[in-house]
Amino acid sequence: MIVIKDLHKSYKMGSNVLHVLKGINFNVEEGEMVAIMGSSGSGKSTLLNIVGMLDLLDTGSYTLDGVPIVNLNETKAAKYRNKFLGFIFQSFNLINYKTALENVALPLYYQRVPKKERDEKAMQYLTKVGLANWATHLPSELSGGQKQRVAIARALAAQPKVLLADEPTGALDSTTSYEVMQLLQEINDEGKTLLVVTHEEDIAKMCKRIVQLKDGVIIEDKKVNQVRASEYV
Repeated sequence: MIVIKDLHKSYKMGSNVLHVLKGINFNVEEGEMVAIMGSSGSGKSTLLNIVGMLDLLDTGSYTLDGVPIVNLNETKAAKYRNKFLGFIFQSFNLINYKTALENVALPLYYQRVPKKERDEKAMQYLTKVGLANWATHLPSELSGGQKQRVAIARALAAQPKVLLADEPTGALDSTTSYEVMQLLQEINDEGKTLLVVTHEEDIAKMCKRIVQLKDGVIIEDKKVNQVRASEYV
């Protein structure tokens, strides 16, 4: 599903060069649920941004579902993102003046799905995350946990191959975090591939594999006995 070989990424900082990723080799099989951990500055968000085609690698290679991700202009990158990837962010990234239903339907709008069909699909995914009764509410009328559920429904609506979650529980209290992780585990149980960036050990243990980054290199990559979030909900 995801194959990364000898990936390097640097940024120019004035007259200095910051080498963020230093030869990353990283594979993810279809259906895995992988946590990417590391302290601030370890390179975990940069790695996720490259996987998400929000940033470009300097050297090395990246293949997604058999497609080499190379020399993409923004139009092509946007097309691939919409086809392959769903994003879940710590800050939810919902559009404040659109209802929950309209937010979930947005990826389908970009896929040029007719309005009636995209509204029906959006409602299906809101129902899946337990928010059918909140379809007409604006983000300002939702709790943090509800906003993240809307964001998850939006990520699922375009039926991506991979879900990328960047600190999905970072803005939530513990109870709500476990509820969100329970939902993500259920989505993974259905066969969806998930990458979860987190700095929280309890959240990482709710995945099936933990990849530890430090100073731009992978220092540990191990499968773990998954802790089910339902034990804490």
